[in-house]
Amino acid sequence: MTDNQFRTPIAADGRLGAASVHPGFADPAYLRRRQAIAAPARDHRVGNPSPPVAYSPAEHQTWRRVHRAVWAAQAEHACRAALEARERAPLPADRIPQHTEVGARLRALTGFDFTLAGGVVANRRFLGSMAHGYFHAVQFVRHPAVPLFTPEPDVIHDVLGHGIHLADPRFADLYRLVGRAAMRIDNPDVLQMISDVYWFTLEYGVLEEHGRPRAYGAALLSSYGEMRQLHRCRIRPLDIDAVLATEYTITGYQPVLFSARSLEEVTDVLAGFLDRLDDDSAPLRRTNRS
Repeated sequence: MTDNQFRTPIAADGRLGAASVHPGFADPAYLRRRQAIAAPARDHRVGNPSPPVAYSPAEHQTWRRVHRAVWAAQAEHACRAALEARERAPLPADRIPQHTEVGARLRALTGFDFTLAGGVVANRRFLGSMAHGYFHAVQFVRHPAVPLFTPEPDVIHDVLGHGIHLADPRFADLYRLVGRAAMRIDNPDVLQMISDVYWFTLEYGVLEEHGRPRAYGAALLSSYGEMRQLHRCRIRPLDIDAVLATEYTITGYQPVLFSARSLEEVTDVLAGFLDRLDDDSAPLRRTNRS
Protein backbone atom coordinates (compact mmCIF):
# COMPACT_ATOMS: atom_id res chain seq x y z
CA MET A 1 0.00 0.00 0.00
CA THR A 2 1.33 3.43 -0.83
CA ASP A 3 1.16 6.54 1.32
CA ASN A 4 -2.16 7.61 2.83
CA GLN A 5 -4.46 4.93 1.44
CA PHE A 6 -6.81 4.77 4.40
CA ARG A 7 -10.58 4.59 4.50
CA THR A 8 -13.18 5.68 7.01
CA PRO A 9 -15.18 3.00 8.81
CA ILE A 10 -18.93 2.88 8.45
CA ALA A 11 -21.43 1.98 11.12
CA ALA A 12 -24.02 -0.76 10.73
CA ASP A 13 -26.62 1.89 9.94
CA GLY A 14 -24.54 3.22 7.06
CA ARG A 15 -23.17 6.38 8.69
CA LEU A 16 -19.51 7.17 8.18
CA GLY A 17 -17.44 7.59 11.30
CA ALA A 18 -14.07 9.14 12.12
CA ALA A 19 -11.13 6.84 11.50
CA SER A 20 -9.60 7.96 14.80
CA VAL A 21 -12.41 6.33 16.79
CA HIS A 22 -12.41 3.07 14.85
CA PRO A 23 -11.52 0.17 17.18
CA GLY A 24 -8.64 -0.68 14.85
CA PHE A 25 -6.97 2.51 16.09
CA ALA A 26 -8.34 2.56 19.64
CA ASP A 27 -8.31 -1.02 20.99
CA PRO A 28 -5.00 -1.61 22.86
CA ALA A 29 -5.17 -5.40 22.58
CA TYR A 30 -5.83 -5.22 18.85
CA LEU A 31 -3.02 -2.71 18.35
CA ARG A 32 -0.55 -5.00 20.15
CA ARG A 33 -1.57 -7.89 17.91
CA ARG A 34 -1.34 -5.74 14.77
CA GLN A 35 2.09 -4.45 15.78
CA ALA A 36 3.39 -7.95 16.54
CA ILE A 37 2.34 -9.21 13.10
CA ALA A 38 3.77 -6.14 11.36
CA ALA A 39 7.08 -6.09 13.27
CA PRO A 40 9.05 -8.42 10.90
CA ALA A 41 8.53 -5.90 8.09
CA ARG A 42 10.98 -3.45 9.66
CA ASP A 43 14.05 -5.25 8.35
CA HIS A 44 12.43 -7.08 5.47
CA ARG A 45 14.18 -7.03 2.12
CA VAL A 46 12.03 -6.94 -0.98
CA GLY A 47 11.70 -10.46 -2.31
CA ASN A 48 12.53 -12.32 0.89
CA PRO A 49 9.87 -14.79 2.04
CA SER A 50 7.29 -13.48 4.48
CA PRO A 51 7.25 -15.25 7.85
CA PRO A 52 4.21 -17.44 8.56
CA VAL A 53 1.49 -16.05 10.81
CA ALA A 54 -0.45 -18.24 13.22
CA TYR A 55 -3.85 -16.61 12.77
CA SER A 56 -6.39 -17.07 15.54
CA PRO A 57 -9.83 -18.65 15.08
CA ALA A 58 -11.35 -15.16 15.48
CA GLU A 59 -9.13 -13.77 12.70
CA HIS A 60 -10.12 -16.60 10.39
CA GLN A 61 -13.74 -15.90 11.26
CA THR A 62 -13.29 -12.26 10.25
CA TRP A 63 -11.89 -13.42 6.93
CA ARG A 64 -14.86 -15.72 6.35
CA ARG A 65 -17.38 -12.97 7.07
CA VAL A 66 -15.69 -10.48 4.79
CA HIS A 67 -15.01 -13.01 2.02
CA ARG A 68 -18.67 -14.01 1.95
CA ALA A 69 -19.91 -10.40 1.73
CA VAL A 70 -17.29 -9.18 -0.72
CA TRP A 71 -17.65 -12.23 -2.96
CA ALA A 72 -21.35 -11.51 -3.36
CA ALA A 73 -20.78 -7.78 -3.94
CA GLN A 74 -18.14 -8.51 -6.57
CA ALA A 75 -20.53 -10.77 -8.42
CA GLU A 76 -22.92 -7.85 -8.74
CA HIS A 77 -20.59 -4.87 -9.09
CA ALA A 78 -17.17 -6.00 -10.38
CA CYS A 79 -16.15 -5.81 -14.03
CA ARG A 80 -15.92 -8.91 -16.16
CA ALA A 81 -12.09 -8.92 -16.19
CA ALA A 82 -11.97 -8.86 -12.38
CA LEU A 83 -14.48 -11.70 -12.13
CA GLU A 84 -12.42 -13.74 -14.56
CA ALA A 85 -9.25 -12.99 -12.59
CA ARG A 86 -10.74 -14.03 -9.25
CA GLU A 87 -11.45 -17.51 -10.60
CA ARG A 88 -7.68 -18.01 -10.89
CA ALA A 89 -6.70 -16.16 -7.73
CA PRO A 90 -5.71 -17.90 -4.46
CA LEU A 91 -8.83 -17.00 -2.48
CA PRO A 92 -9.79 -19.68 0.05
CA ALA A 93 -13.20 -18.96 1.53
CA ASP A 94 -12.62 -20.58 4.92
CA ARG A 95 -9.29 -19.18 6.13
CA ILE A 96 -6.68 -16.45 5.71
CA PRO A 97 -4.02 -17.65 3.26
CA GLN A 98 -0.33 -17.17 4.00
CA HIS A 99 1.74 -14.80 1.86
CA THR A 100 3.85 -17.70 0.64
CA GLU A 101 0.75 -19.57 -0.46
CA VAL A 102 -0.62 -16.58 -2.36
CA GLY A 103 2.77 -15.75 -3.83
CA ALA A 104 3.41 -19.24 -5.14
CA ARG A 105 0.14 -19.17 -7.05
CA LEU A 106 0.70 -15.65 -8.38
CA ARG A 107 4.23 -16.47 -9.55
CA ALA A 108 2.90 -19.36 -11.58
CA LEU A 109 0.24 -17.17 -13.17
CA THR A 110 1.91 -13.81 -13.79
CA GLY A 111 5.37 -13.80 -12.21
CA PHE A 112 4.24 -11.56 -9.32
CA ASP A 113 4.72 -12.21 -5.62
CA PHE A 114 3.81 -10.58 -2.34
CA THR A 115 6.61 -8.93 -0.38
CA LEU A 116 6.15 -7.98 3.24
CA ALA A 117 4.94 -4.57 4.41
CA GLY A 118 4.07 -3.47 7.93
CA GLY A 119 1.96 -0.49 6.93
CA VAL A 120 2.44 2.45 4.59
CA VAL A 121 5.42 2.26 2.22
CA ALA A 122 7.28 5.15 0.60
CA ASN A 123 6.16 5.83 -2.97
CA ARG A 124 9.34 4.87 -4.78
CA ARG A 125 9.82 1.58 -2.92
CA PHE A 126 6.16 0.63 -3.13
CA LEU A 127 5.60 1.57 -6.76
CA GLY A 128 9.08 0.72 -8.02
CA SER A 129 8.99 -2.83 -6.64
CA MET A 130 6.18 -3.59 -9.08
CA ALA A 131 8.68 -3.31 -11.94
CA HIS A 132 10.38 -6.41 -10.52
CA GLY A 133 7.18 -8.32 -9.85
CA TYR A 134 6.76 -7.60 -6.15
CA PHE A 135 3.73 -6.12 -4.43
CA HIS A 136 4.02 -4.87 -0.84
CA ALA A 137 1.30 -6.51 1.25
CA VAL A 138 0.56 -6.64 4.97
CA GLN A 139 -0.34 -9.67 7.07
CA PHE A 140 -2.45 -8.23 9.88
CA VAL A 141 -6.25 -8.54 9.92
CA ARG A 142 -8.79 -5.78 10.50
CA HIS A 143 -10.60 -5.39 13.82
CA PRO A 144 -13.41 -7.96 14.19
CA ALA A 145 -15.90 -5.44 15.56
CA VAL A 146 -16.28 -3.77 12.15
CA PRO A 147 -15.38 -6.58 9.74
CA LEU A 148 -16.70 -5.01 6.54
CA PHE A 149 -14.80 -1.73 6.97
CA THR A 150 -11.25 -0.90 7.92
CA PRO A 151 -9.40 2.40 8.39
CA GLU A 152 -6.30 0.96 6.72
CA PRO A 153 -5.64 -1.76 4.16
CA ASP A 154 -5.15 -5.18 5.73
CA VAL A 155 -4.45 -8.71 4.50
CA ILE A 156 -8.06 -9.01 3.35
CA HIS A 157 -7.73 -5.91 1.17
CA ASP A 158 -4.42 -7.10 -0.25
CA VAL A 159 -5.60 -10.62 -1.09
CA LEU A 160 -9.19 -9.89 -2.15
CA GLY A 161 -8.11 -6.81 -4.09
CA HIS A 162 -4.53 -6.97 -5.32
CA GLY A 163 -4.36 -10.76 -5.18
CA ILE A 164 -7.18 -10.89 -7.72
CA HIS A 165 -5.40 -8.37 -9.95
CA LEU A 166 -2.07 -10.14 -9.87
CA ALA A 167 -3.58 -13.46 -10.89
CA ASP A 168 -4.33 -11.98 -14.32
CA PRO A 169 -1.67 -10.98 -16.89
CA ARG A 170 -3.69 -7.95 -18.02
CA PHE A 171 -3.73 -6.41 -14.57
CA ALA A 172 -0.18 -7.53 -13.80
CA ASP A 173 1.05 -5.67 -16.89
CA LEU A 174 -0.55 -2.47 -15.56
CA TYR A 175 1.34 -2.85 -12.27
CA ARG A 176 4.60 -3.35 -14.15
CA LEU A 177 3.87 -0.30 -16.27
CA VAL A 178 3.52 1.82 -13.13
CA GLY A 179 6.57 0.20 -11.56
CA ARG A 180 8.87 0.84 -14.51
CA ALA A 181 7.93 4.52 -14.51
CA ALA A 182 8.53 4.87 -10.77
CA MET A 183 11.94 3.17 -11.00
CA ARG A 184 13.37 5.89 -13.22
CA ILE A 185 12.01 8.78 -11.11
CA ASP A 186 13.67 10.38 -8.07
CA ASN A 187 11.70 13.63 -7.95
CA PRO A 188 9.17 13.20 -5.11
CA ASP A 189 6.64 15.49 -6.80
CA VAL A 190 6.66 13.38 -9.95
CA LEU A 191 6.46 10.19 -7.88
CA GLN A 192 3.41 11.64 -6.16
CA MET A 193 1.82 12.26 -9.55
CA ILE A 194 2.32 8.56 -10.35
CA SER A 195 0.85 7.63 -6.96
CA ASP A 196 -2.20 9.84 -7.55
CA VAL A 197 -2.84 8.23 -10.94
CA TYR A 198 -2.32 4.78 -9.40
CA TRP A 199 -4.94 5.72 -6.77
CA PHE A 200 -7.62 6.53 -9.32
CA THR A 201 -6.90 3.51 -11.52
CA LEU A 202 -5.51 0.39 -9.84
CA GLU A 203 -7.07 1.25 -6.48
CA TYR A 204 -10.31 3.03 -7.43
CA GLY A 205 -10.83 2.54 -11.16
CA VAL A 206 -14.11 1.55 -12.77
CA LEU A 207 -15.06 0.30 -16.22
CA GLU A 208 -18.31 1.01 -17.99
CA GLU A 209 -20.04 -2.23 -18.90
CA HIS A 210 -23.59 -2.50 -20.16
CA GLY A 211 -24.19 1.12 -19.25
CA ARG A 212 -23.15 0.72 -15.61
CA PRO A 213 -19.95 1.42 -13.65
CA ARG A 214 -18.21 -1.81 -12.65
CA ALA A 215 -15.34 -1.96 -10.18
CA TYR A 216 -11.85 -2.98 -11.19
CA GLY A 217 -9.74 -1.07 -8.64
CA ALA A 218 -8.42 -3.18 -5.76
CA ALA A 219 -9.75 -0.86 -3.05
CA LEU A 220 -13.22 -1.16 -4.54
CA LEU A 221 -13.00 -4.92 -5.11
CA SER A 222 -12.17 -5.47 -1.43
CA SER A 223 -14.79 -3.08 -0.02
CA TYR A 224 -18.34 -4.36 0.32
CA GLY A 225 -19.74 -0.93 1.10
CA GLU A 226 -17.96 0.99 -1.62
CA MET A 227 -18.98 -1.42 -4.35
CA ARG A 228 -22.60 -1.12 -3.25
CA GLN A 229 -22.40 2.69 -3.42
CA LEU A 230 -20.87 3.03 -6.87
CA HIS A 231 -24.12 4.50 -8.14
CA ARG A 232 -23.73 7.44 -5.75
CA CYS A 233 -20.34 8.49 -7.14
CA ARG A 234 -19.70 11.07 -9.83
CA ILE A 235 -18.22 9.03 -12.66
CA ARG A 236 -15.95 10.89 -15.06
CA PRO A 237 -14.11 9.67 -18.18
CA LEU A 238 -10.53 8.62 -17.50
CA ASP A 239 -8.31 11.60 -18.31
CA ILE A 240 -4.93 12.18 -16.68
CA ASP A 241 -5.25 15.96 -16.44
CA ALA A 242 -8.63 15.55 -14.76
CA VAL A 243 -7.29 12.87 -12.41
CA LEU A 244 -4.42 15.06 -11.24
CA ALA A 245 -6.76 18.00 -10.70
CA THR A 246 -9.32 16.03 -8.69
CA GLU A 247 -9.45 16.17 -4.92
CA TYR A 248 -9.86 12.89 -3.12
CA THR A 249 -10.38 11.80 0.43
CA ILE A 250 -8.16 9.34 2.25
CA THR A 251 -10.58 8.95 5.18
CA GLY A 252 -13.85 8.22 3.43
CA TYR A 253 -15.54 6.99 0.31
CA GLN A 254 -14.41 8.51 -2.95
CA PRO A 255 -16.94 11.05 -4.28
CA VAL A 256 -15.41 11.03 -7.78
CA LEU A 257 -14.27 7.99 -9.77
CA PHE A 258 -12.81 7.69 -13.26
CA SER A 259 -14.15 5.24 -15.80
CA ALA A 260 -12.70 3.66 -18.93
CA ARG A 261 -14.39 1.47 -21.50
CA SER A 262 -11.89 -1.38 -21.18
CA LEU A 263 -8.61 -2.39 -19.57
CA GLU A 264 -7.00 -1.72 -22.95
CA GLU A 265 -8.08 1.91 -22.67
CA VAL A 266 -6.65 2.07 -19.14
CA THR A 267 -3.35 0.72 -20.46
CA ASP A 268 -3.26 3.23 -23.32
CA VAL A 269 -4.01 6.19 -21.03
CA LEU A 270 -1.47 5.13 -18.41
CA ALA A 271 1.24 4.40 -20.95
CA GLY A 272 0.71 7.73 -22.67
CA PHE A 273 1.20 9.51 -19.35
CA LEU A 274 3.93 7.39 -17.77
CA ASP A 275 6.16 6.98 -20.80
CA ARG A 276 6.81 10.71 -21.06
CA LEU A 277 7.59 11.27 -17.37
CA ASP A 278 11.06 12.07 -16.06
CA ASP A 279 12.48 13.95 -13.08
CA ASP A 280 12.16 17.24 -14.94
CA SER A 281 8.50 16.79 -15.71
CA ALA A 282 6.61 19.85 -14.54
CA PRO A 283 4.01 18.71 -12.04
CA LEU A 284 0.51 19.30 -13.21
CA ARG A 285 -1.90 20.74 -10.70
CA ARG A 286 -1.33 18.48 -7.72
CA THR A 287 -4.23 16.46 -6.43
CA ASN A 288 -5.40 17.60 -3.01
CA ARG A 289 -5.65 14.72 -0.57
CA SER A 290 -7.60 15.15 2.67
